[in-house]
Amino acid sequence: MKGIFKSKSRTPADIVRQTRDLLGYASRSTDGRESKREEKMTELFKNLRELKSILYGNGESEPVSEACAQLTQEFFGEDTLRLLINCLPKLNLEARKDASQVVANLQRQQVNSRLIASDYLEANLDLLDILVVGYENTDMALHYGSMLRECIRHQTVARYVLESEHMKKFFDYIQLPNFDIAADASATFKELLTRHKSTVAEFLSKNYDWFFVEYNSRLLESSNYITRRQAIKLLGDILLDRSNSAVMTKYVSSMDNLRILMNLLRESSKSIQIEAFHVFKLFAAKQNKPPEIVSILVANKSKLLRLFADFKTNKEDEQFEADKALVVKEIAALEL
Repeated sequence: MKGIFKSKSRTPADIVRQTRDLLGYASRSTDGRESKREEKMTELFKNLRELKSILYGNGESEPVSEACAQLTQEFFGEDTLRLLINCLPKLNLEARKDASQVVANLQRQQVNSRLIASDYLEANLDLLDILVVGYENTDMALHYGSMLRECIRHQTVARYVLESEHMKKFFDYIQLPNFDIAADASATFKELLTRHKSTVAEFLSKNYDWFFVEYNSRLLESSNYITRRQAIKLLGDILLDRSNSAVMTKYVSSMDNLRILMNLLRESSKSIQIEAFHVFKLFAAKQNKPPEIVSILVANKSKLLRLFADFKTNKEDEQFEADKALVVKEIAALEL
């Protein structure tokens, strides 16, 4: 009975401290006694579940802001996150899920009006290296991926990943044979390129050449249908965002880019055709087109006009029809 009352009286900070001790034990344990190790790991799993319950509430009660703040303060006051990330492979599946949810929630917790998770990560950016490379570990990829997406909610963290060599790895991760991992990497890639507008615009301007060479050849021209479909949709999201107007202007002045877009317009997949159209219309609508762009459009004028004559979405879309009418008008008027 004494033990029960003792556990009930623990504060959120106490639970974090004990969790940190148990994570330390798990990371360095060479204890030969299996029973002791099992007991400690069971205790660790219970603590992670309890931390999750404090942050999210349970069926009976909502989370208490004071308890959440205390928990957050203690968690980031020491290296608990580092221990948790390093110990993740040693946890069972349920505990990994709980740990991922705890980390996700902590990114949003404010203490004295500050997101202290952001401050902590800014001082420990090497943890992002572990999370990104986690995509190479089949068992851990989805847990590390979900943690990574939550961490890049912070602009400084997203900037670090964008500017690191890791960005090139995403072109491999997106095409991994494991569908779930490839989809998760694709979701993270999209988040990196759409969440923080000014940081993304700066990254794309600085890294335009290598990034779009990779994007075009590895994604838009991939032999995988899903990769092509997601890539053309994301490209439209990027280029149609006002903050990327300088990058868009450069992209639609390229003959190679136009050739790729025209090939995508001819795809048998209606969804790829529609997404390709949203990017193609930027080439058509650009004023003062480079001569080589005009030349390609004029050479393919009759084919394009025939294609757009039967070009429809699956449901009525006034904006799409208006855009299509404008594109048809622009192309019909082109002359060498």
